[in-house]
Amino acid sequence: MTNASGYYAHPTAVLDAGCRIGAGCYIWHFCHVSAGAVLGEACSLGQNVFVADAVTLGRNVKVQNNVSLYTGVQCQDDVFLGPSVVFTNVRNPRAAVPRRGEYLPTQVGRGTTIGANSTVVCGITLGEYAFVGAGSVVTHDVPPFALVYGNPARQHGWMSAHGHRLEFNQQQQATCPESQELYQLTDGQVFRISPG
Repeated sequence: MTNASGYYAHPTAVLDAGCRIGAGCYIWHFCHVSAGAVLGEACSLGQNVFVADAVTLGRNVKVQNNVSLYTGVQCQDDVFLGPSVVFTNVRNPRAAVPRRGEYLPTQVGRGTTIGANSTVVCGITLGEYAFVGAGSVVTHDVPPFALVYGNPARQHGWMSAHGHRLEFNQQQQATCPESQELYQLTDGQVFRISPG
């Protein structure tokens, strides 16, 4: 049902009082958005997504089916989270040891993609436009534009903002085949230096 705030929520979705949902959002079957969660405009939550208290999603974040976003996760604009991605918020959980005061934040930069069935361990930052391959376990910070995959995830190259692998020439420059944007690799970091 579309409500007066301009977003759609399926009748089976649970939206706790106090959550904030931006206009143009779509929240599908069996989702649960907790009281302190914030969804920016035009977000999409696929079936069976859990968004915990104090999670913030920027504008146009796409969350596919069966994703769990636990307290401390902050996603900037245009993030894509593939099916069954899981975030953690405690590094050393024990059922018998309360650790609610020890949640570690996880920052997901603008335009980042995290592939299906990946796990992101808490307390790290994924730089803007990072690309995490499906089935990865991310245990360390990921630089902007980096392509990482595996268990544990390791870097295997660089990706453009449009999601294409970048091949750098002798001048350490690469062009995105789709956008024609130019990128520079300097001191182990990639910078977008011209629009397409």
